[in-house]
Amino acid sequence: HRNPVKAGIASKPDDYPWSSHKGYLSVAKKWKWLHKEFIFSMLTKNRKDWVKEYRRFVAIESDEEIAGVLEGKKWPSILGPEKFIDWVKGKYYTLKADQGVPEAKDLAPETDLIINAVCNFYNVRRDELYRSRRGQFNEPRNVAIFLTRKPRRDSLKEIGHQFHMEKYSSISSIIERMKKQMVADRNLKKRVDRVADGVSKSQEQT
Repeated sequence: HRNPVKAGIASKPDDYPWSSHKGYLSVAKKWKWLHKEFIFSMLTKNRKDWVKEYRRFVAIESDEEIAGVLEGKKWPSILGPEKFIDWVKGKYYTLKADQGVPEAKDLAPETDLIINAVCNFYNVRRDELYRSRRGQFNEPRNVAIFLTRKPRRDSLKEIGHQFHMEKYSSISSIIERMKKQMVADRNLKKRVDRVADGVSKSQEQT
């Protein structure tokens, strides 16, 4: 949008009539055909700041400064508005994704989706996932911890914070125990897979 200014045919982007620049600043219905979300989301995730950040970016005159802004950003694996990102996650990510791919976690479901899927499947309240039962096998809790660790690859510290657990060794034990039990108990594995399917479907619907 600064090309007319660089070419010397306009003093500022607003002065050039054959440009979509004004459409990026306007909420008028006549610009509804213009897909602005992708560009806006590259500048900021906060919808309220979209136009402000766009104005600031377009106002930059130096090519070097523009390059500095773009290179200074840590670009995510998926660019676009949240609705589009959620669609991609639901469409292309599975809980059996290749854990050797660094970008796999970017496609992984949010922790809340996993927790909600577990609560819905086992018909339990969220707070029940945060309580340990000494001497008892709390399957919903263990499944939630296992699925949080497996696809998301959250650290033991992150999982401990989420599930109110202080001992990382306890978290590690639950995960390893779940792996062994799923091999020995096919019904348990089926239940875990059904919860995982519920998570994937929730992603597609968001």
